Amino acid sequence: MGLKIAIQGIKGSNHHQVAKNYFGDDVQYVECRSFDNLVDQLLLKTVDTGVMAIENSIAGSIIPNYALVYSKNLHIIGEQYLNIHHHLMVLKGQTMEDIKEVHSHPMALLQCKEFFRDYSHIKLVEDIDTAETAKRIQENQLVGIAAIAPKVAAELYDLDIIQSNIQTIKENSTRFIIVKTQNKVWPKEEINKASIRFLTDHKRGSLATVLNVMSDCNLNLTKIQSLPVIEMPWKYSFFVDVTFEEYQHFEKAKSLLGIMTEEFKVLGEYKKAKRI
Repeated sequence: MGLKIAIQGIKGSNHHQVAKNYFGDDVQYVECRSFDNLVDQLLLKTVDTGVMAIENSIAGSIIPNYALVYSKNLHIIGEQYLNIHHHLMVLKGQTMEDIKEVHSHPMALLQCKEFFRDYSHIKLVEDIDTAETAKRIQENQLVGIAAIAPKVAAELYDLDIIQSNIQTIKENSTRFIIVKTQNKVWPKEEINKASIRFLTDHKRGSLATVLNVMSDCNLNLTKIQSLPVIEMPWKYSFFVDVTFEEYQHFEKAKSLLGIMTEEFKVLGEYKKAKRI
């Protein structure tokens, strides 16, 4: 087998789909119950790389994952966008009329809530994972139970999709980051995106000054997320993604921001992914 890739959840999950899209089929998957467990696998060097969701176009940022990347000294070496499609799947031969309960991750249930308004007889049950529910339906031959999960789960666990794209908001995309414990992946001429973290002092206009430097260095700000610094009450760190046409522009910004900010760290330098 090729690379060992840690994914949150099991095969058939969106993380699994992203890993397939990014690395191809010649990889070995290590299924992780949580993002903390995924990071532990990286630190223990039982896997080469990890795939982590970091933000969703509807739900926003996955705040704990920003903190994990920084605190565990991980490096972002790539990214991938995935359009999220929720499908209703059952054992072969089952129909909508047979379904008594639908099990899935709380976020999937929430994003499909409107669909079930027309099916008052169906109970919505929160579960740990979308794909895991699909797997359990097949393994235990659960009649009257449906799962909301990605299409790849139906293929893996031999289930019938009886309703497709049942999410309320059809344009739903998640950004995933590819993480390692080392950052030497791309040559400079291919790098056009970076993720950084910094702290500013409490002086008026400090953040605005930093953002102006980025603009002056021809960096395009694509994301900014603030997080409280736990050990420093009322102090905030800023996680920022920037894109650029030439790496030398980012190099110049790094040298300036290292002087201007109280703390400055590059979390990753990589190739930006196409939004789909």
